Amino acid sequence: MKLTNQGGSRFDGNGGSALRGNQQLDLHEAPGGPPSPSATFTFVFSGLSEQNEADFSNALIAVKGVDDKTIERYDARFSVQYTQAEPGGRLRLRRWVGLHEENSMTTEMLEELRAIYLRPLRDPEQGLKPGRMSQISKLIQNMMPDKTARKELVEKLTAIDEELAKNKPISTTNAVISTKHESMLGTVLAQALKLDLASSDFNRFAARVGMAIGGRDVEQNGLGFNNLIYMAVVLSELAFNKTASYCGLLVEEPEAHLHPQLQAVLLDYLKTVEQPVAGERPVQVFVTSHSPNFAALADIDSICCVYDSPTGPVAFAPRDVAFGKGKKKKLQQYLNVTRAELFFARRIVFVEGAAELFLVEALAKKAGYDLRKHSISIISTDGLNFDAFLPLFGERAMQIPVAVVTDADPAAPDQFPAAEDALKLSAAATAISKAEDAYVKCFFAQKTLEYDLALDGTRRGLMVEALTEIHPSIGADLKVVVDGAVTNQEKAKLLFTGMFERPEGKTNVKKGQFAQALALGISESNAAIELPVYLKSALNSVTAVAAKGPARV
Repeated sequence: MKLTNQGGSRFDGNGGSALRGNQQLDLHEAPGGPPSPSATFTFVFSGLSEQNEADFSNALIAVKGVDDKTIERYDARFSVQYTQAEPGGRLRLRRWVGLHEENSMTTEMLEELRAIYLRPLRDPEQGLKPGRMSQISKLIQNMMPDKTARKELVEKLTAIDEELAKNKPISTTNAVISTKHESMLGTVLAQALKLDLASSDFNRFAARVGMAIGGRDVEQNGLGFNNLIYMAVVLSELAFNKTASYCGLLVEEPEAHLHPQLQAVLLDYLKTVEQPVAGERPVQVFVTSHSPNFAALADIDSICCVYDSPTGPVAFAPRDVAFGKGKKKKLQQYLNVTRAELFFARRIVFVEGAAELFLVEALAKKAGYDLRKHSISIISTDGLNFDAFLPLFGERAMQIPVAVVTDADPAAPDQFPAAEDALKLSAAATAISKAEDAYVKCFFAQKTLEYDLALDGTRRGLMVEALTEIHPSIGADLKVVVDGAVTNQEKAKLLFTGMFERPEGKTNVKKGQFAQALALGISESNAAIELPVYLKSALNSVTAVAAKGPARV
């Protein structure tokens, strides 16, 4: 049984941390308005077995096929609603099944849905210590469900304890306590006392078991590793659960206290528990995370982003996007920790490569744009791979401001235009421009970023200085040639071709190395640097204050 449309509430009354609604904290409140009267969560389970359908018959809803007539399958639908609180702040809770609120969710149904919620500020040490409600205690009980086997184990433990009770210091301690008790109450009122090492009850035995790590107490182990051990215990308890129809694990911020390598190991493992080895049952795992490591390593179809759209908080799933052929696979390959920031950014500037990444960031800072405070991420697509990234954004996807900064690359004879010339796009640039809508905007250099920078005297001077820093002879020669030209257009052409279109037999300047040197020069310069028009427009676009509409949720 698979949960396909989940909310944020909790069904069962066992395991994990209890979630209690509070009117002031948990009901959505629009800016300047009152809290919403209620919050409703709908859960739909699909892939039901015949036994599931029998157990949840009142919760079943018919799902029709493409012809809208034939019933394709039955899903189980559950609803949980929190409504305005009574005096004191706690919310009223209602549960129902199916399509009608009159169909109450029974206790038997709740017991079939086993879910454990791990808070972000969890205490793994406490969960690994002995205790009646510890996860280790629950796991031990799951691992020995047979009553006869439990009885045999208790009998063995009792025999061991009776033998131990004959020895010091147990025997002497018991005698001292009994003597004091009898002297206090007298022989008539005194009760028969005996130190109890192990109860005859199996559940109490299970509560005595804790975890030791390398011969040390759990408190002596690292917090990150203790979190991993605790998750292993919880997952084991769910994987070997023999009674529930559905088992799920909800974890907030599993990356806490884990370095990136351990985050990768953990995520790789969590991917496997929904398709377990023989003898175990599948466990559906839900993870909420702020870690770009998790976002980069996760399957794109498993990601869901909650972001602040112009109409309020919205959940967006990349799996709902209609990617072009091969584009989703390309996106998965290109996602790394840096690029995975796009799932967390509120505004994005896409650039072609590392050279543009260095320069746009340096130029923006020099011009007074504080990108971090606007929650803007500059993402390199490593070439003209915008078509793999842009389907995630726009009117039908994530509705956040996106600026695509790229090259017009006009063909000859217009390949070296003046700053004031009309923009002429190459075929590739024209294709990119078709992605524009109300949220995605494209901004094109007259030719390339380096050429457009060279159209201005101040910027051109910094470019020559950066070039001379890494290639003294090339820089000195080009300075003479550029200074001898008359117009900015001619100077820009000579500088650009002298670096990146050198004659046959001469190696071109590496754009990445040059960009690093120029970015450093820009940051250290005391000169006022004017941005190219297209770049200034792009930064204005993503830093503009967006108008807010009425919230959706």
